[in-house]
Amino acid sequence: MTEPKKGWFQRLTDGLSRSSRQMTEQVTSAFVKKPLDQAKLDELEEMLIEADLGPKAAARITQSFAEQRFGKECSEDEIKQALAEAVANELVSRQGVFDPLSGPRPYVVLFIGVNGSGKTTTLGKIAADLTGRGAKVLIAAGDTFRAAAVEQLKVWADRAGADFISAPNGADAAGLAYDAVEKGKAEGYDVVLIDTAGRLQNKQGLMDELTKMIRVVRKLDYDAPHEVLLVLDATVGRNALNQENIFGNAIGVTGIVMTKLDGTARGGVLVPVAQASDSPIKLIGVGEGIEDLQPFDARAFSRSLVGLDAA
Repeated sequence: MTEPKKGWFQRLTDGLSRSSRQMTEQVTSAFVKKPLDQAKLDELEEMLIEADLGPKAAARITQSFAEQRFGKECSEDEIKQALAEAVANELVSRQGVFDPLSGPRPYVVLFIGVNGSGKTTTLGKIAADLTGRGAKVLIAAGDTFRAAAVEQLKVWADRAGADFISAPNGADAAGLAYDAVEKGKAEGYDVVLIDTAGRLQNKQGLMDELTKMIRVVRKLDYDAPHEVLLVLDATVGRNALNQENIFGNAIGVTGIVMTKLDGTARGGVLVPVAQASDSPIKLIGVGEGIEDLQPFDARAFSRSLVGLDAA
Protein backbone atom coordinates (compact mmCIF):
# COMPACT_ATOMS: atom_id res chain seq x y z
CA MET A 1 0.00 0.00 0.00
CA THR A 2 1.36 3.42 -0.88
CA GLU A 3 1.92 5.88 1.95
CA PRO A 4 -0.70 8.64 2.09
CA LYS A 5 0.53 11.90 0.58
CA LYS A 6 1.48 14.38 3.27
CA GLY A 7 -0.14 17.78 3.47
CA TRP A 8 1.94 20.92 3.12
CA PHE A 9 2.07 21.70 6.83
CA GLN A 10 3.36 18.21 7.64
CA ARG A 11 6.02 18.49 4.92
CA LEU A 12 6.97 21.90 6.30
CA THR A 13 7.22 20.46 9.81
CA ASP A 14 9.28 17.51 8.58
CA GLY A 15 11.51 19.83 6.56
CA LEU A 16 12.14 22.09 9.53
CA SER A 17 12.60 19.22 11.99
CA ARG A 18 16.36 19.75 12.31
CA SER A 19 15.83 23.43 13.03
CA SER A 20 13.02 22.80 15.50
CA ARG A 21 15.09 20.23 17.40
CA GLN A 22 18.07 22.57 17.54
CA MET A 23 15.93 25.41 18.84
CA THR A 24 13.40 23.82 21.14
CA GLU A 25 15.40 21.04 22.81
CA GLN A 26 17.75 23.57 24.37
CA VAL A 27 15.00 26.03 25.21
CA THR A 28 12.58 23.55 26.76
CA SER A 29 15.28 21.78 28.79
CA ALA A 30 16.31 25.14 30.22
CA PHE A 31 12.85 26.52 30.93
CA VAL A 32 10.26 23.78 31.49
CA LYS A 33 8.76 24.03 34.98
CA LYS A 34 11.35 26.55 36.09
CA PRO A 35 10.61 30.18 36.96
CA LEU A 36 11.71 32.52 34.20
CA ASP A 37 14.24 34.92 35.74
CA GLN A 38 16.74 37.34 34.22
CA ALA A 39 19.49 34.73 34.03
CA LYS A 40 17.16 32.44 32.06
CA LEU A 41 16.18 35.29 29.75
CA ASP A 42 19.83 36.02 29.00
CA GLU A 43 20.31 32.32 28.26
CA LEU A 44 17.26 32.32 25.96
CA GLU A 45 18.60 35.29 24.01
CA GLU A 46 21.93 33.52 23.45
CA MET A 47 20.14 30.35 22.27
CA LEU A 48 18.09 32.31 19.75
CA ILE A 49 21.18 34.03 18.40
CA GLU A 50 22.88 30.62 18.04
CA ALA A 51 19.80 29.45 16.08
CA ASP A 52 20.62 32.23 13.58
CA LEU A 53 17.60 34.40 14.36
CA GLY A 54 19.96 37.36 14.68
CA PRO A 55 20.65 39.59 17.69
CA LYS A 56 17.88 42.12 17.07
CA ALA A 57 15.12 39.55 16.64
CA ALA A 58 16.51 37.51 19.55
CA ALA A 59 16.35 40.57 21.80
CA ARG A 60 12.75 41.35 20.83
CA ILE A 61 11.59 37.74 21.25
CA THR A 62 13.28 37.56 24.64
CA GLN A 63 11.55 40.77 25.67
CA SER A 64 8.22 39.27 24.59
CA PHE A 65 8.93 36.24 26.77
CA ALA A 66 9.77 38.48 29.70
CA GLU A 67 6.50 40.37 29.39
CA GLN A 68 4.40 37.19 29.21
CA ARG A 69 6.24 34.69 31.38
CA PHE A 70 8.58 36.41 33.84
CA GLY A 71 8.51 34.68 37.23
CA LYS A 72 6.19 31.90 36.02
CA GLU A 73 6.69 28.20 35.58
CA CYS A 74 5.78 27.00 32.06
CA SER A 75 4.98 23.68 30.44
CA GLU A 76 6.83 22.62 27.28
CA ASP A 77 3.76 23.36 25.14
CA GLU A 78 3.35 26.82 26.69
CA ILE A 79 6.96 27.64 25.93
CA LYS A 80 6.62 26.49 22.32
CA GLN A 81 3.36 28.41 21.87
CA ALA A 82 4.91 31.60 23.21
CA LEU A 83 8.03 31.15 21.11
CA ALA A 84 6.01 30.50 17.94
CA GLU A 85 3.89 33.59 18.52
CA ALA A 86 6.96 35.74 19.12
CA VAL A 87 8.67 34.49 15.94
CA ALA A 88 5.46 34.96 13.93
CA ASN A 89 5.23 38.56 15.14
CA GLU A 90 8.69 39.11 13.66
CA LEU A 91 7.62 37.74 10.27
CA VAL A 92 3.97 38.53 9.55
CA SER A 93 4.74 41.93 8.04
CA ARG A 94 7.42 40.33 5.80
CA GLN A 95 5.03 37.88 4.12
CA GLY A 96 4.45 38.46 0.39
CA VAL A 97 2.39 36.97 -2.44
CA PHE A 98 3.67 35.49 -5.71
CA ASP A 99 0.80 35.21 -8.19
CA PRO A 100 2.01 35.43 -11.80
CA LEU A 101 -1.37 34.48 -13.25
CA SER A 102 -3.06 37.56 -11.82
CA GLY A 103 -0.95 40.09 -13.72
CA PRO A 104 -0.30 41.18 -17.29
CA ARG A 105 0.43 38.74 -20.13
CA PRO A 106 3.10 37.65 -20.49
CA TYR A 107 4.08 37.97 -16.85
CA VAL A 108 7.88 38.15 -16.86
CA VAL A 109 9.79 36.71 -13.88
CA LEU A 110 13.56 37.08 -13.49
CA PHE A 111 15.32 34.65 -11.13
CA ILE A 112 18.54 35.85 -9.51
CA GLY A 113 20.92 34.40 -6.92
CA VAL A 114 24.31 32.73 -6.61
CA ASN A 115 25.13 29.43 -8.28
CA GLY A 116 24.01 26.56 -6.07
CA SER A 117 21.23 28.49 -4.34
CA GLY A 118 18.52 26.36 -5.94
CA LYS A 119 17.60 29.03 -8.48
CA THR A 120 17.22 26.77 -11.50
CA THR A 121 15.31 24.12 -9.53
CA THR A 122 13.00 26.79 -8.08
CA LEU A 123 12.26 28.09 -11.57
CA GLY A 124 11.50 24.55 -12.74
CA LYS A 125 9.14 23.88 -9.84
CA ILE A 126 7.27 27.12 -10.50
CA ALA A 127 7.00 26.24 -14.18
CA ALA A 128 5.56 22.82 -13.33
CA ASP A 129 3.02 24.36 -10.97
CA LEU A 130 1.94 26.92 -13.56
CA THR A 131 1.56 24.47 -16.44
CA GLY A 132 -0.34 22.19 -14.07
CA ARG A 133 -2.81 25.03 -13.70
CA GLY A 134 -3.17 25.35 -17.46
CA ALA A 135 -0.78 28.24 -18.08
CA LYS A 136 1.29 28.58 -21.24
CA VAL A 137 4.85 28.99 -19.98
CA LEU A 138 8.14 29.88 -21.68
CA ILE A 139 11.45 29.21 -19.92
CA ALA A 140 14.59 31.12 -20.95
CA ALA A 141 18.04 29.76 -20.04
CA GLY A 142 19.71 33.07 -19.26
CA ASP A 143 22.77 31.53 -17.57
CA THR A 144 24.64 31.35 -20.86
CA PHE A 145 27.99 30.62 -19.18
CA ARG A 146 27.18 27.21 -17.71
CA ALA A 147 26.15 24.48 -20.11
CA ALA A 148 25.09 22.31 -17.16
CA ALA A 149 22.62 24.98 -16.04
CA VAL A 150 21.06 25.07 -19.52
CA GLU A 151 20.79 21.27 -19.61
CA GLN A 152 19.23 21.15 -16.13
CA LEU A 153 16.70 23.79 -17.09
CA LYS A 154 15.81 21.95 -20.31
CA VAL A 155 15.06 18.83 -18.23
CA TRP A 156 12.75 20.90 -16.02
CA ALA A 157 11.04 22.46 -19.04
CA ASP A 158 10.38 19.02 -20.54
CA ARG A 159 9.11 17.73 -17.20
CA ALA A 160 6.83 20.73 -16.76
CA GLY A 161 5.53 20.76 -20.33
CA ALA A 162 6.85 24.30 -20.78
CA ASP A 163 8.47 25.71 -23.90
CA PHE A 164 12.18 26.47 -23.81
CA ILE A 165 14.55 28.99 -25.35
CA SER A 166 18.34 29.09 -25.03
CA ALA A 167 21.40 30.55 -26.74
CA PRO A 168 24.92 29.32 -27.54
CA ASN A 169 27.40 29.09 -24.68
CA GLY A 170 28.79 32.54 -23.86
CA ALA A 171 26.06 34.41 -25.77
CA ASP A 172 24.68 37.73 -24.56
CA ALA A 173 22.19 36.94 -21.81
CA ALA A 174 20.38 40.25 -22.30
CA GLY A 175 19.79 39.41 -25.94
CA LEU A 176 18.27 36.08 -24.95
CA ALA A 177 16.02 37.77 -22.39
CA TYR A 178 14.85 40.19 -25.07
CA ASP A 179 14.11 37.32 -27.47
CA ALA A 180 12.19 35.45 -24.77
CA VAL A 181 9.94 38.39 -23.91
CA GLU A 182 9.43 39.19 -27.58
CA LYS A 183 8.40 35.57 -28.22
CA GLY A 184 6.19 35.64 -25.14
CA LYS A 185 4.32 38.69 -26.42
CA ALA A 186 4.06 37.48 -30.02
CA GLU A 187 2.88 33.95 -29.22
CA GLY A 188 0.47 34.58 -26.36
CA TYR A 189 2.38 33.14 -23.40
CA ASP A 190 0.96 33.62 -19.92
CA VAL A 191 4.33 33.61 -18.14
CA VAL A 192 7.98 33.98 -19.17
CA LEU A 193 10.50 32.64 -16.62
CA ILE A 194 14.10 33.79 -17.10
CA ASP A 195 17.05 32.11 -15.39
CA THR A 196 20.26 34.12 -14.85
CA ALA A 197 23.90 33.52 -13.99
CA GLY A 198 25.11 33.71 -10.40
CA ARG A 199 28.86 34.23 -10.49
CA LEU A 200 29.50 36.34 -7.38
CA GLN A 201 33.25 36.03 -7.82
CA ASN A 202 32.76 38.50 -10.67
CA LYS A 203 30.26 40.60 -8.74
CA GLN A 204 30.35 43.81 -10.75
CA GLY A 205 30.22 41.97 -14.06
CA LEU A 206 27.22 39.96 -12.87
CA MET A 207 25.35 43.03 -11.63
CA ASP A 208 26.04 44.82 -14.92
CA GLU A 209 24.67 41.81 -16.81
CA LEU A 210 21.52 41.67 -14.69
CA THR A 211 20.80 45.39 -15.00
CA LYS A 212 21.33 45.13 -18.76
CA MET A 213 18.82 42.26 -18.94
CA ILE A 214 16.26 44.38 -17.11
CA ARG A 215 16.98 47.38 -19.32
CA VAL A 216 16.49 45.52 -22.60
CA VAL A 217 13.25 43.74 -21.65
CA ARG A 218 11.82 47.14 -20.71
CA LYS A 219 12.17 48.13 -24.35
CA LEU A 220 9.37 45.64 -25.00
CA ASP A 221 7.38 46.16 -21.79
CA TYR A 222 8.17 49.10 -19.54
CA ASP A 223 6.84 47.25 -16.48
CA ALA A 224 8.92 44.11 -17.07
CA PRO A 225 10.21 42.16 -15.33
CA HIS A 226 7.08 42.04 -13.23
CA GLU A 227 8.87 40.00 -10.59
CA VAL A 228 12.56 39.74 -9.68
CA LEU A 229 12.88 36.78 -7.30
CA LEU A 230 16.06 36.45 -5.27
CA VAL A 231 16.69 32.78 -4.42
CA LEU A 232 18.64 32.18 -1.21
CA ASP A 233 19.95 28.88 0.19
CA ALA A 234 19.11 28.49 3.90
CA THR A 235 21.98 26.04 4.43
CA VAL A 236 24.56 28.83 4.06
CA GLY A 237 23.19 30.40 7.26
CA ARG A 238 23.98 34.06 7.83
CA ASN A 239 25.88 34.13 4.52
CA ALA A 240 22.41 34.49 3.01
CA LEU A 241 22.29 37.94 4.58
CA ASN A 242 25.40 38.95 2.64
CA GLN A 243 23.87 37.70 -0.60
CA GLU A 244 20.65 39.58 0.07
CA ASN A 245 22.66 42.73 0.68
CA ILE A 246 24.68 42.38 -2.54
CA PHE A 247 21.72 41.67 -4.81
CA GLY A 248 19.26 43.87 -2.95
CA ASN A 249 21.45 46.94 -3.26
CA ALA A 250 22.08 46.48 -6.98
CA ILE A 251 18.88 44.96 -8.40
CA GLY A 252 15.22 45.83 -7.80
CA VAL A 253 14.31 42.61 -5.97
CA THR A 254 10.53 42.18 -5.54
CA GLY A 255 10.53 38.99 -3.49
CA ILE A 256 12.71 36.38 -1.80
CA VAL A 257 12.59 32.60 -2.13
CA MET A 258 14.28 30.70 0.71
CA THR A 259 15.26 27.18 -0.39
CA LYS A 260 16.70 24.06 1.30
CA LEU A 261 15.13 24.75 4.69
CA ASP A 262 15.03 20.98 5.11
CA GLY A 263 18.82 20.79 4.84
CA THR A 264 19.78 22.98 7.79
CA ALA A 265 19.45 23.02 11.56
CA ARG A 266 19.33 26.82 11.45
CA GLY A 267 16.16 27.62 9.58
CA GLY A 268 15.80 30.61 11.88
CA VAL A 269 18.09 32.50 9.48
CA LEU A 270 14.93 33.34 7.54
CA VAL A 271 14.06 35.84 10.30
CA PRO A 272 17.05 38.22 9.94
CA VAL A 273 16.98 37.85 6.15
CA ALA A 274 13.32 38.88 6.09
CA GLN A 275 13.99 41.86 8.33
CA ALA A 276 17.13 43.00 6.51
CA SER A 277 15.48 42.98 3.11
CA ASP A 278 13.26 45.62 1.57
CA SER A 279 11.52 42.73 -0.20
CA PRO A 280 9.07 40.24 1.33
CA ILE A 281 9.51 36.49 1.61
CA LYS A 282 7.23 35.01 -1.05
CA LEU A 283 8.10 31.31 -1.32
CA ILE A 284 9.94 28.70 0.74
CA GLY A 285 11.28 25.27 -0.17
CA VAL A 286 11.51 22.30 2.19
CA GLY A 287 12.22 19.39 -0.14
CA GLU A 288 12.94 18.17 -3.65
CA GLY A 289 9.37 17.71 -4.88
CA ILE A 290 7.40 20.26 -6.86
CA GLU A 291 4.87 20.41 -4.04
CA ASP A 292 7.66 21.25 -1.56
CA LEU A 293 7.93 24.82 -2.86
CA GLN A 294 5.05 26.76 -1.36
CA PRO A 295 3.88 30.28 -0.52
CA PHE A 296 5.42 31.63 2.65
CA ASP A 297 3.00 31.63 5.59
CA ALA A 298 4.61 33.36 8.58
CA ARG A 299 2.48 31.70 11.25
CA ALA A 300 2.73 28.18 9.78
CA PHE A 301 6.50 28.60 9.41
CA SER A 302 6.84 29.82 13.00
CA ARG A 303 4.84 26.90 14.43
CA SER A 304 6.85 24.38 12.41
CA LEU A 305 10.12 26.05 13.42
CA VAL A 306 9.40 25.31 17.09
CA GLY A 307 7.91 21.86 16.46
CA LEU A 308 4.20 22.62 16.92
CA ASP A 309 1.29 21.14 15.00
CA ALA A 310 -0.92 23.27 12.76
CA ALA A 311 -3.11 25.72 14.66
